[in-house]
Amino acid sequence: MTFTDFATEIYPFLEIQPFHRVYYRLLEAFARGDIRRLIITMPPQHGKSVGATTLLPAYMLGLDPDVRIAIASYSGSLASRFNRRVQRILESCEYGELFPSTTIKRGAKPANYIRTADEVEIIDHDGALLSVGREGSLTGNRVDCFILDDLYKDAMEANSPIIRENCWEWYTSVVRTRMHNLSRELIVFTRWHEEDLIGTITSKEPCREFRNFSDLENVGEEEWLYLNFEALKASPPTEIDPRNLGEALWEERHSAALLKQKRNLDTLRFECMYQGHPSSREGLLYGNSFTEYESLPRDIVRWGNYTDTADTGDDYLCSICYAVDTDGVIYICDVVYSREPMEITEREVAEMLCRNRTRQAAIESNNGGRGFARAVQRMAPTTKIEWFHQSGNKEARILSNSATVLHLLRFPRGWQQRWPELFSHLTTYRRTFHSNRWHDAADVVTGIVERESRDAFRSRISFIR
Repeated sequence: MTFTDFATEIYPFLEIQPFHRVYYRLLEAFARGDIRRLIITMPPQHGKSVGATTLLPAYMLGLDPDVRIAIASYSGSLASRFNRRVQRILESCEYGELFPSTTIKRGAKPANYIRTADEVEIIDHDGALLSVGREGSLTGNRVDCFILDDLYKDAMEANSPIIRENCWEWYTSVVRTRMHNLSRELIVFTRWHEEDLIGTITSKEPCREFRNFSDLENVGEEEWLYLNFEALKASPPTEIDPRNLGEALWEERHSAALLKQKRNLDTLRFECMYQGHPSSREGLLYGNSFTEYESLPRDIVRWGNYTDTADTGDDYLCSICYAVDTDGVIYICDVVYSREPMEITEREVAEMLCRNRTRQAAIESNNGGRGFARAVQRMAPTTKIEWFHQSGNKEARILSNSATVLHLLRFPRGWQQRWPELFSHLTTYRRTFHSNRWHDAADVVTGIVERESRDAFRSRISFIR
């Protein structure tokens, strides 16, 4: 019996979505021992714990009544609650018909078997289900399979360096010491911080991103298989997650419109909890420090545009129209930030230039930018298009100009609603350059201040002469 069939037999009320089928197929491979080390991250309220911490232990004990499973969570009471849910499945009539060999103590009989909220033993077998809270003890217990479900209660715990360190120490001194050569580990989390348990493990041990079902055959014994379900699809489609960009993981329950509202409330928290891309606030390059403006000043002396075409299929085209006042302050007026193909973005950028009456635009000629510039010039003939090659080191440019970007740039009030992806990528951009997935937005705002600062310097020199 497949794990999906088992789940719908035990819980006929389950709403199985396409991502649940992928999730359950992966859990089944783990249950059958095809995967020894598995990490799955998922947004809140998407069925993470129902699958991994309630149904999976019962399924594994049915397949092998001799397996010893431990469930761990941030508190002993929550872990005990998971244990009791599994016990109710084990004593149900539906389960008895599927796995008659896996039975547990009922009432006081048999008297020599354990059944508490924290431990239950399988009759006539060596199998058992244990539960423990973070920092709890498992002294003397052999564990064949560990399931770790949300070891941090909330953001306050995850953002505490002391609690994160205590969690890591408990993991290495309790979880790892109870395991043997054939033991399995399953970690199912909602991410809170880049240095949480998952972040620490993946920085120290080999990890393979689960993108195709063939990865199940190629993953090494000591390698972690890692699957992240984004609430709003932001990465390229794969065999595992074929959604188009911007589609919600579970539209009927958590629509794209609702998720975008949540993103607007707290972009950094949304990236952690719903997208599985955590950042620590203390490690951000810009954060929420951008200055906003209500309306443009009257003393505008120049209207410009800076455009960087996408380097790869996963990158964004970033084109920003802006105005500069007599003090050299730069006001962002309009944006095209898109991963659509060039035949679409060429038209969008041209329309934006005409709409903003932009007199001059600079387009990077790297990676097809020159052809893009020619196409935009044909559609926006009143704008003088200049293409140029950017030869400077991207990392050095972005990091060294970050203070100038914050000092000179102004965004219109409400820009997080107008350009949510641009807002997200700028406000969550990290100082550790290689920790960032996308550099497009940071690269363009850097290019704007470089260009305007250079032009302002040339104007001053010309005036002195």
